[in-house]
Amino acid sequence: MTEPVDVLVVGAGPTGLTLALEAHDHGAGVRVVERRPELFRPSRALILHPRTLETLRPLGVTDALLGLADTAPSARLHLGSRVVEAGLADLALPDTAFPHLSLIRQTDVERVLAGALADRGVEVERGTELVTVREARDGAYAVLRSDGGAEEIRCSFVAGCDGPDSTVRACAGVGWHGGPYAVEAVLADVELAREPDRTSAREPDRTSTRSPGPTSVPAAASAPTGVEAFAGRQGLLLLFPLGEQAAWRLLATRTRDPGPGSRPGDPGARPVFGRPGPAVPLAELRQLLRDAGSGARIERLAWSARVPLQYRLAARFRRGRLFLLGDAAHNYSPATGQGMNAGIQDAVNLGWKLGFAVGACDGGPEGRPDGDVLLDSYDRERRAAARRRLLLTHTAFWAEASTGRVPAWLRGVVAPHGAPAVPALLERPWLVAEGVRVISQLRAGYRHSPLSVTGTPRLRGAPRPGDRLPDATVSTGGPPRRLHHLLARPGVHLLLQRDADPLPDAVAGPCVDVLRLASSPGQGLVAVRPDGHVGYTCAVVDPAALNGWLTLIGAAAPPPDRP
Repeated sequence: MTEPVDVLVVGAGPTGLTLALEAHDHGAGVRVVERRPELFRPSRALILHPRTLETLRPLGVTDALLGLADTAPSARLHLGSRVVEAGLADLALPDTAFPHLSLIRQTDVERVLAGALADRGVEVERGTELVTVREARDGAYAVLRSDGGAEEIRCSFVAGCDGPDSTVRACAGVGWHGGPYAVEAVLADVELAREPDRTSAREPDRTSTRSPGPTSVPAAASAPTGVEAFAGRQGLLLLFPLGEQAAWRLLATRTRDPGPGSRPGDPGARPVFGRPGPAVPLAELRQLLRDAGSGARIERLAWSARVPLQYRLAARFRRGRLFLLGDAAHNYSPATGQGMNAGIQDAVNLGWKLGFAVGACDGGPEGRPDGDVLLDSYDRERRAAARRRLLLTHTAFWAEASTGRVPAWLRGVVAPHGAPAVPALLERPWLVAEGVRVISQLRAGYRHSPLSVTGTPRLRGAPRPGDRLPDATVSTGGPPRRLHHLLARPGVHLLLQRDADPLPDAVAGPCVDVLRLASSPGQGLVAVRPDGHVGYTCAVVDPAALNGWLTLIGAAAPPPDRP
């Protein structure tokens, strides 16, 4: 029997690596296993949303991520014969430190997170596969297999971050509800060459002159920069300047090719949803570009793959000591770039709860939280968020990729006619910002969670328990600072208003940080969870009520007879 561990993380994608970091930084011992022997795999995700960067900030990895990302991306949307151009940087989002979309390869995200884990002394065990896991009264027992043979390990909790065909989910006996899309994705890394501009010898069209901000211009007016998107009757085609084996990453949707094994009675292997499958011939890729109306041609094909798509939601995200996160818990279409972001946000939500639940921060078993309430809150909070995301992505994917009569007509006929009006809409910063808030989950909250507690008397004019804490400029007695910068470290944060009574020493535990806001008049208190959501508020400092909430989440001070 191998030495026990608090949390066994199965899968070393962005979700598993984030969970390991979050649990480790909140006191849990972690072990990360990954069945893939190699680090590199073609990136499927290419976007980090503002809310995801906020949740990663206390782990100390955002500077490294932003150093590898394009934080001022531009996009050109081709609608018939016209192109709508827009910038996606410096959006009207004053309540976040990341008011932009960030284009970054999933591979780079994994490299940064794995490096942060290694700095903490935790190495990813690649080439190690989970064979099975079972529960017992004293923990969960997992059988692992690697080149060195098989081993059994006892752990307090097992986190399944092992993708759509999750072994942890199968061992937990959790249902997997949903179905396949009739549309599949095509991925490829290509070198592109532009065809000669057939309009270059003509008098320039005065209406095509680019101006600051979004514009609408004829398709051939300028060379492509940033992301290029083509929406037509056949579906969506995207070109990202983020290829890994060539300059451009091509992402397209098309009617799914059934292929062998896709229909009952057909020979061949069952398609693995969400993972790159068979290669796509060069001729088919060139045809996709022609059908989309792109003036580019493929000079070199580095690699390509078909990716079967599905919409799925696990029946539950927790069963006993087994938890499901990321693609093991939910599968989305590529629309709005939710997959990697949802998984990272799952991991941040669960990681601190596991860290507190194992008792690493509470000074002993007597101070441990009520595991049913604390740990069940993960399923209650994140499964509800997953259902909302599923509705968002399903609707967006229908509009941008479905080959049905209505969406094809909207893309092929209505959208080109409405293209001249799009720049006027994009010039309204609040409208674009609101769309980003929805996509990024900046408005997502947990008001109905058992961890969201409102004290008496109620604190007015502050975020409600369960809401995300917005960023703002505050003062703690010195120069003005940004609030999220002050809270960018692990643990629970208690924000006291200017005139609030001081906290008794016996209330705040070792994982609790207290900050008095001189710029916030009043006598109240706001308690912020490690994932940036408000957990408890009260218009006065009530030590007993506050201690009750801290005990609920496992962050209360240890008994006086314990160090």
